[in-house]
Amino acid sequence: MNRFLLGISSLLMGTVSVAVASVAATQADSSLSKDWLARWQKSIVAESKSRYCDKEMGEELGWLVSPYLNGYYYGYLATRDQVWIDRLVDWTDSWIKRGVMEPDGFIGWPKSGTGGLIEDELYTDSLLGEAMAFRPVVLISAEIKSNPALRSKYGSKADSYLRLAEQTYIKWMSRGCWRDLGVGGVWVVPAFGIDQKSGQWTSGYSNRLTSGFSNPDNKENAIAEWLLAMYDATGREVYKARAEQWFRTMKSRIKTREGGKYFVWNYWEPAGPWDYKPDGSTKHWVGVHPNGGYYGIDVDAIVEAYEHGLVFSKGDIDKLVATNRDFMWNHEVSTAKFQRIDGGPVDARWKNSPGALWSALIPYDPTLKRVFEKTFDPASWSGIAATPRYIFMLKP
Repeated sequence: MNRFLLGISSLLMGTVSVAVASVAATQADSSLSKDWLARWQKSIVAESKSRYCDKEMGEELGWLVSPYLNGYYYGYLATRDQVWIDRLVDWTDSWIKRGVMEPDGFIGWPKSGTGGLIEDELYTDSLLGEAMAFRPVVLISAEIKSNPALRSKYGSKADSYLRLAEQTYIKWMSRGCWRDLGVGGVWVVPAFGIDQKSGQWTSGYSNRLTSGFSNPDNKENAIAEWLLAMYDATGREVYKARAEQWFRTMKSRIKTREGGKYFVWNYWEPAGPWDYKPDGSTKHWVGVHPNGGYYGIDVDAIVEAYEHGLVFSKGDIDKLVATNRDFMWNHEVSTAKFQRIDGGPVDARWKNSPGALWSALIPYDPTLKRVFEKTFDPASWSGIAATPRYIFMLKP
């Protein structure tokens, strides 16, 4: 065989090999999807008996209600079965109807001790909780409005959800909880709440524009994800612009280590005068948090920002991959473990989660994908939302 024909033969053999590999990968993904969906459905239906939607308020709307809302949203995307929309509507109506009219005329879901240095002492709403709960509601509303069949059945619900979500954004802006830092910006926890005896604001309301406490990065990032969802659903630039301001602040806090190979950043940093005590010390410690789960939330948002064309570059994604895969991971697939982002000591309180696989990076690295599929439990608590989201991602 001459050199030309040999080259053509090799090329064709390579094409066939790639095609066979692609078919095999598709079949493997299909098998995994079928198995994981069955296990996930059994798990989420059983866990849904908790009915957190009927009782939780404040920040728990985020930590305890939103996982189910996300599970139902991604469950619909993964299966196109409207039963998951019905479940999302059921849960959403349940938590929304328990909102109360507050002194400034906005609806809120106040609670005492809802989280944060200030909120623990006050009866107040939680921007974080509301943002996390509204994100999947906003996203399913956009899905409904873009699909004529869904719009005819759920259109009025979608419209009402989006109106309330937009009013909620206005509420937090009007309460002075956004702080413009020039290039960037942050959301703060307000230093006031509702006096349960008088039904009026506590004394901190009068200086709301200069007081408060900046949210930790993971909370800022979760709020920004809601704003990106609001932009996707409404097309209103204000939401994207506000998210972009936070992402600029987030990027400014990320540092490189080990000769620029890896990223590291703190759990919280002061953003303005409101974050300092009278003696000049910060209201919160500054450093890497020993619970690695918080950093997964950060990476989720960074990837969303990148995919929206905001602030972060492909080079930033590559460094995140290197940090998670080359530095944090123990390079064992079946017994994968992840150390802290800074390599620091394990805290006994989070001995099983000093670090974690950053699943948002799976589309960007086959090794992390392989580790995820080998170690993830689709019927776990995190699987409530992560399982259908991953299955949807696998779809061609």
